[in-house]
Parts: sequence; structure tokens; C-alpha cells
Amino acid sequence: MKTMEKEIKMPKLRPEMKDGVLCAWLKEEGDEVKAGEPIFEIETDKVVNQIEASEDGVLDKQLFEEGDTVEVGTAVGLLKTDKD
Repeated sequence: MKTMEKEIKMPKLRPEMKDGVLCAWLKEEGDEVKAGEPIFEIETDKVVNQIEASEDGVLDKQLFEEGDTVEVGTAVGLLKTDKD
């Protein structure tokens, strides 16, 4: 099995969205993550959204801290995944 690193990016939740505030990490570095499980929360226009993992893996690195404003499409973290 081969380990791959995948970027977790700031999603675009609305067509006019340019950035969002990373308001909370729900997983710590080294935590196992399952697909569909929330890993962080972002705030846009005073609405908080939970962002889910797209696949199973381990949260390898948080690239931004809580409270940081992050542009859409920017990697906020790295997920280590196993591929056959």
C-alpha cells in the first residue's frame, strides 16, 4: 500500500464566496478521519458550516489556525491516505 498526501481545500459554498474564516478545527493533527466526518468549521456571512472529509485518512497537518481568513481553493490542511 502507498501513502499519499492530499490537500484539504477551502470549499466554495456559494458562487460569490471568495474566502471564509476557519473558525474551528474538529480534528487534531494525527487524528484518524473517516469520509463524511466533519474535520473543520468555516464561517461565511455569520453562518457556520462544517466541512467533511472526502475520504478516509489521518489529518497530517493543519496549515491555518482557528480565526484565519482563507481564500477559496487554498489548502487548509493535509490528509494522509492509503492507496493500493
